[in-house]
Amino acid sequence: MISQWQQQYGERIDAALQQALARLAPLSPGLRDAMEYGLTQGGKRVRPMLVYVTAGLTGNADSAATDAAAAAIECIHAYSLIHDDLPAMDDDDLRRGRPTVHKAFDEATAILAGDALQTLAFELLSDAAGSLPAERKLQLVRELAFASGYGGMCGGQALDIYHEGRQVEAATLETIHRHKTGALIRAAVRMGALCSPTIQTTELAALSRYAEAIGLAFQVQDDILDITASTETLGKTQGKDLEQQKSTYPALLGLHGARELADRLHQDALAALSGLSYNTDTLEAFAHYIVQREY
Repeated sequence: MISQWQQQYGERIDAALQQALARLAPLSPGLRDAMEYGLTQGGKRVRPMLVYVTAGLTGNADSAATDAAAAAIECIHAYSLIHDDLPAMDDDDLRRGRPTVHKAFDEATAILAGDALQTLAFELLSDAAGSLPAERKLQLVRELAFASGYGGMCGGQALDIYHEGRQVEAATLETIHRHKTGALIRAAVRMGALCSPTIQTTELAALSRYAEAIGLAFQVQDDILDITASTETLGKTQGKDLEQQKSTYPALLGLHGARELADRLHQDALAALSGLSYNTDTLEAFAHYIVQREY
C-alpha cells in the first residue's frame, strides 16, 4: 500500500519540494546544496502523504494550499533529522543509507541548513495560493509552529535527551514520544484537514484522535525496529537507542509488550475514524502500515 501512495503522491511531493528550493536566490550555493541534500534524499514521506490523504477526504488533495502544507511539513521534518544527527544530539553518521548532512558537508553548514529549512516551511505556508482565506492560512502556520516548537517536537526532544540513561515510567515515556514524534504526525493530519474550507470542528477532533494514536504507534514501531531491523534495512545505525541508553518502549515493556501497545494504538486509531461520514479506507490502511512497516 505504501508504494501505491508513493506513486500517487511522491511526484507531487518531490515537485513541491523542488519548487520550494528553486525559489531560493543564489546567495549561498553551499548552504542551498546542503538543504537540498537533507530535504530530497528519499525517505518514506509519511507526513506529507498524510497531508494529501487527509485533504483528499474532502476532495482537496489537489489544491495549491495542500501542496504548500505538504512541502512545509517535510521541510520541518528534514530540518529535525539534520539537527538530530549532529554530534551534540544523536551523533549519527548515516541517514537513509547516506552520510548525514554534517558528514557530507560540515557541522556549521548542517546547523544552518536545518535553520533555513525551518524558516522556509513558514514562508511556503504564508505564501500558499488557492482559495483558503487568510484566517485559515494563519491556522496552518500556527498548527505547524506549535507542533515543531517547545510545545511539540523540540520539547519532546529535550525531554528525550534529559532522560537518557534514566529509568522512566510509562506516562513519562508517552509524554516524550507524543511530543517528539507524535506532534508532527498529528499536525500533518490536522493540516490536511485544514486545507478544506468546509471541515467541521467535530471532524477535526476525530481526525486529531486518530493522529494521536498513529503518532505514538509510529514511535513504538520505531523503537521495535531499532532492535529487530538491520542497519541496511533501516538506512541508519541499528541499535543506536540502546547504545545511547534512550528511553524506549521495548526497554520499558519488553518487545512483546511494545508490540501489544502498537496493536492497541492501531485499534484506537480505527475507532477514532468510525464516526466520520467520509470514506476513511486510506487512513485506515495508513494506520495498518504504521504498525506493520519494516523500516
